[in-house]
Amino acid sequence: MPNSHHVRAAQRGAEARGLYDPANDRDACGVAFVADLRGRRSHDLVGKALTALRNLEHRGAKGADPDTGDGVGLLTQIPDAFFRSTVPFELPEEGAYAVGTAFLPADEQAAAEAVALIERIVSEEGLRILGWREVPTDPSCAGWAAREVMPSFRQLFLGHGEAAGPDAAGETALQFERRAFCVRKRAEHEADVYFPSLSARTIVYKGMLTEAQLPAFLPRPGRRALRQRHRPGAQPVLDQHVPVVAAGAPVPVHRAQR
Repeated sequence: MPNSHHVRAAQRGAEARGLYDPANDRDACGVAFVADLRGRRSHDLVGKALTALRNLEHRGAKGADPDTGDGVGLLTQIPDAFFRSTVPFELPEEGAYAVGTAFLPADEQAAAEAVALIERIVSEEGLRILGWREVPTDPSCAGWAAREVMPSFRQLFLGHGEAAGPDAAGETALQFERRAFCVRKRAEHEADVYFPSLSARTIVYKGMLTEAQLPAFLPRPGRRALRQRHRPGAQPVLDQHVPVVAAGAPVPVHRAQR
């Protein structure tokens, strides 16, 4: 009977080849957390988190392309002020909207079809689309292996829908998180689009990068906890990269990630 690793490998099209068997893939990450005990947000926290990330380089893995890492990332509280200054649409108060980064197909037509399907899923789950935001990236710093399979990155912003009542007061924060989680998982299974996170509390930035490449690839991320994936001899795969950095205020986090 196939185990969960075989199932996930089959879903992403991975096959056993030579000495590589996707059934041997495991999640074993180094992690560091950076937080301000008084809950003060600052870019200095991000800088410290990235320093911690670079110090976790020994936990990372690389393949034939030394410039393609096995996955690093940043898990941060929602950078509300930053999003308000960059998106061309109105956002509700902090905590009343969810946001996540979609790994869309690089092909424009395929991406448009995926977006349409995701928007249908959002409607079916009783949420409302506030807008999409293109994520600025600099692929030139990534390795050739990462660039060959790099998707397009677009952030989806969701608000309370009609089901939450006229003022959204009838829906608790946890209920909202659950709806967003359902959108995320349905998008993954029905639209073949991966969201590292989709939440009103935190956001994940990540990719097939090395520790030093993250701030260059994503010039303006956010802030919160840190962790480095370590799977010696494993194949770098987009949908398995895990958050590598976290910096921010010490607030409880309800994780809805697989």
